[in-house]
Amino acid sequence: MMWERDSLYRRALRNLVGRGVLHENMSVLVAAAGAPDRDALQSLRFSNVTMTNISREPPADLSPYHYETQDLEALQYDDLSFDWALVSASLHHCRSPHRALLELYRVARRGVLALESRDSLAIRIALRFGVIEAYELASVAAEGFDKGGVRDSGIPNYVYRWTEREVEKTIASFAPEVQHQFIYFRALELPLSLYSVDRRRRRVGRALALSQPVLKALTRIAPRQTNLLAFAVVKPSGNSQLQPWLTRDRGRIVADRGWIETHLES
Repeated sequence: MMWERDSLYRRALRNLVGRGVLHENMSVLVAAAGAPDRDALQSLRFSNVTMTNISREPPADLSPYHYETQDLEALQYDDLSFDWALVSASLHHCRSPHRALLELYRVARRGVLALESRDSLAIRIALRFGVIEAYELASVAAEGFDKGGVRDSGIPNYVYRWTEREVEKTIASFAPEVQHQFIYFRALELPLSLYSVDRRRRRVGRALALSQPVLKALTRIAPRQTNLLAFAVVKPSGNSQLQPWLTRDRGRIVADRGWIETHLES
């Protein structure tokens, strides 16, 4: 069975390949990697892939790809070591999801693709009435109470949910010198697996399963109420994508005094 998040992940990868910003021969780093990453990249014939996770041993057979132990919040790679950096449904297991995202940005030359839960009014209502979890209790329970939580420990992690605006603010704060291209993909995935573990909410799970066609139709009309968000940050190349108030002087990025003074006087 393929979860909706896996389908969204593959759709995002195919879209980026179709746009020409990602190619199967490029070097790719996958953080918090698992079998779904392997299957998605193999299906698109990616060959130069480095799989990483915080555990000493890979969480699954990730061959034919190379595996390394890496901490997503402190990657042991030089800046710009890979063409692309990917992570699927794992930023929220970090103590600082923003730091993890920026680590991927730091080591990538061309771009970053991440998939996470999306925040919205519908999500906040669902949290308020206990339809979904604020902390991943069920994930830890499913892993025998010794992993599946924050930094893959037995402590349930807070589920940090993103919005498009927050992605853009995070990147702009870290790299204010340049303009970026942001590409978004959205989908609805009902947390039906949660209710197989949480006996208290099995009736809610059955009701959601029955209402799934209606909910998916509604989110096609209002896509910003979906609960999955995949986002690609395409990094700029060359001087053309510097902020207009900056220029290069002997290889350094500096403020364009003339542009700023003209702008302030207008």
